Amino acid sequence: MTIDLEALFIDLHRHPELSFQETRTAAIAAGHLRDLGLEVEVGVGRTGVVGVLRNGDGPVVWARADMDALPVVEQSGLPYASTATATDPDGHEVGVMHACGHDMHVTAMIGAVEELARTKDDWSGTLVVVIQPAEEVGGGARAMLDDGALDRFPRPDVVIGQHVTPLPAGMIGVRPGPQMSASDGLHVVLRGRGGHGSRPHATIDPVVMAAATVMRLQTVVSREVDPHDLAVVTVGAIHAGTKNNIIPAEATLELSLRYPDEALREKVLASVERVIRAEAMASGAVEDPTIETLHTLPATINDAEATARATAAFRAAFGDANVVDPGLFTGSEDVSWFARDAGVPLVFWFWGGADPVRFAAAVANGTVDSEIATNHSPFFAVEIHPTIEIGVRALTVAAREFLG
Repeated sequence: MTIDLEALFIDLHRHPELSFQETRTAAIAAGHLRDLGLEVEVGVGRTGVVGVLRNGDGPVVWARADMDALPVVEQSGLPYASTATATDPDGHEVGVMHACGHDMHVTAMIGAVEELARTKDDWSGTLVVVIQPAEEVGGGARAMLDDGALDRFPRPDVVIGQHVTPLPAGMIGVRPGPQMSASDGLHVVLRGRGGHGSRPHATIDPVVMAAATVMRLQTVVSREVDPHDLAVVTVGAIHAGTKNNIIPAEATLELSLRYPDEALREKVLASVERVIRAEAMASGAVEDPTIETLHTLPATINDAEATARATAAFRAAFGDANVVDPGLFTGSEDVSWFARDAGVPLVFWFWGGADPVRFAAAVANGTVDSEIATNHSPFFAVEIHPTIEIGVRALTVAAREFLG
């Protein structure tokens, strides 16, 4: 019986789950993998799923798809848009949406496994399917590895994976070397002295301290990083105060930092810390700020030789015009932990999910950024077809290239 991949995608899109809460998604994925003849284990790294398809002697390929969603209220207008809510780690009820396409990642993976299981006479080796939780918080791959994934399942000779993105549907984007940036997430607490809003002179205002810090942080990239290099410093959240006439005692900042290599990482981190501490001192803070690292993700670096093989296979399958070098993405991923810990090559690519006609019109009008919703947007939406078919085929082509 053929799996209805469109129905699977719509179901997953309607029922998104936050990081490390993906119990329903994991059960669905595990069920399909079992039905396709794989040996399946669940609860790997809390909510992860691993399936093993053995097919004689040959290489071991790990194929990874992530499955968690984001705390975003969907505004796509799709007839199958998510209305789900969940409780986040801080105890807040939030809207939940597959705003990064992980529903499509799981769908394409199930479709590719179905195809590979159906055509076992055409390849040999072992396929290990990794349905990973918690990519959005940078912890899922590490959790699965810390749970012994490399010891519990056949060790890989290569790790492959893909990500849907607002390229035109039908396009594949892949490059050797750095494909996605390294990143750090920081939680910063600025400590002042609270008091009455009518007596600011008797306080040390952490709101003003936070505002000055945010503005000064904008100069780290613009004035301290070589224009030829790529780095991003984003303050994604500020929290302070409860009432307009109370100056609070603390303000918190949530930072996202991106860089292509370790050398620039060290430089940016040092500059960010210097600015935070200097602005606290300039504000007269009597307590030092605290800077906590929430997560660290390495750069996603594609192995040159393995990527050349996969790229040639993609060109043969999709045509030269449909396989492009997308450049370095400033987004980050945790997929490379699997390859790094195993000491094997990684090949990670993008495939398009945007309406090709709308995308071409937006390019012609110079309105891609405003007209084509990107990942993490509440308006993000993929074209179901041919995105599913291209995702299934890309994974199948790459797996067969390395399985032999």
